[in-house]
Amino acid sequence: RYRLEGHDKEWQEAADRRQATYTNLAPGKYRFQVMASNNSGVWNEEGAELRFSILPAAWQTLWFRLSCAALIAALLWAAFQYRVSRVRSEEKRLREVIEGIPTMAFSVHPDGSPDLVNQRWLEYIGQSRATLADAPGWESTIHPEDVGTHFSRWHAALASGEVFENEARHRNAAGEYRWFLVRAVPLRDKQGSIVKWYGTLTDVEERKRAEEERERLRRLESHLAHTNRLSMLGELTASLAHEINQPIAAAIASAGACLRWLDREQPELQRAREAIVRIKDDGKRAADIIAGLKAFYRKEGAPARALLDVNEVVREMLVLLHREAERQAVSMRTDLARHLPAVRADRVQLQQVLMNLMVNGIEAMAGQGGELVILTRSSEGGVEVAVQDSGVGIPADKLDQIFSAFMTTKPSGTGMGLAISRTIVESHGGSLWAEANADRGATFRFTLPAAPGSPEALA
Repeated sequence: RYRLEGHDKEWQEAADRRQATYTNLAPGKYRFQVMASNNSGVWNEEGAELRFSILPAAWQTLWFRLSCAALIAALLWAAFQYRVSRVRSEEKRLREVIEGIPTMAFSVHPDGSPDLVNQRWLEYIGQSRATLADAPGWESTIHPEDVGTHFSRWHAALASGEVFENEARHRNAAGEYRWFLVRAVPLRDKQGSIVKWYGTLTDVEERKRAEEERERLRRLESHLAHTNRLSMLGELTASLAHEINQPIAAAIASAGACLRWLDREQPELQRAREAIVRIKDDGKRAADIIAGLKAFYRKEGAPARALLDVNEVVREMLVLLHREAERQAVSMRTDLARHLPAVRADRVQLQQVLMNLMVNGIEAMAGQGGELVILTRSSEGGVEVAVQDSGVGIPADKLDQIFSAFMTTKPSGTGMGLAISRTIVESHGGSLWAEANADRGATFRFTLPAAPGSPEALA
């Protein structure tokens, strides 16, 4: 039997073999022991041994392993340096891109501290990069009235990670403030963590001025519309007084009749009651006329739009303008379509449009008489109203010009009535235009969209 010390844990039985084979022995020193027995089974306990050593191969030496470790470390270091170089190269390229953007751009760290601003931004505010290295440097460029709102929204965006957007005034190097739209978006890594914020500042000063100018014009237009209503109201005072006097006179007459029925020896209670009902109806009619008059001259803020029956508004204007038409020897006739869809509109503004068109038609026939026809009908998706007169008419080259502000064909006109009427109709989603009649006079038409959900509109 035999045993290789350091390799075999137990003795190996050789049987009739005369050699032992070992493979893949590691470098080192070994002792090979052999023990034999005679045919009687008596073992030579002393045995024999062979000491030998295996030298390591070149790739098994310590210096080779140290060299490999050094090579791996060198490769890792080179890869790290290459990565750093790539990152710096990309950062440099990104900086060049930011510098080349034709607007003011910046980047900040996840905590909101400044990281980079491009040269355009620095030139605008007239500060250096060192000045902007802290929060006061940024804060000092924002208008004091905008600082609170701007930074509260900015900190909220930093906390939530949502896109930041706000308009604020920023001071330039000359000390002047301009409006800017500030937008910033977060850059996230694969885990979703914010790495940096990138943003831009877009000059919106001209847009803000345009918005302010539009708002100023809107207020002016509202004021002119109110003035226009008051002007027409002054012209119609006599007519309105006549309309109010009628129900008042009727109420007085009914009251006298009621007293006579009650003063009889046997009071006629039924007839007295009928007189009182007439007094009530006449009083309500007078109150309705006054309420409509008050609503017409009241200067409204935002339009109060509600579902309206256009035919009902036409009838209201017939009552208001009846006396004026009689004074000008003009008869008024209506052709109102049934089952019109309801429209969503401001009643006072719709009254103003109808009054403008009807008064213009009456004045076009002043002194010669004629007929003013008001028609309504269903149109595609809404309602169409037409006011037709038989007056002097409108020259073909003036049909579009008459809707321009301060354009008038009347000696005492302001030139604002038709312009305001078109603005009102268009603000309701409709359109207003004029047509020359085939024989004589002109027709003004306007459309209004049907209110969503109106039963007639759905039909």
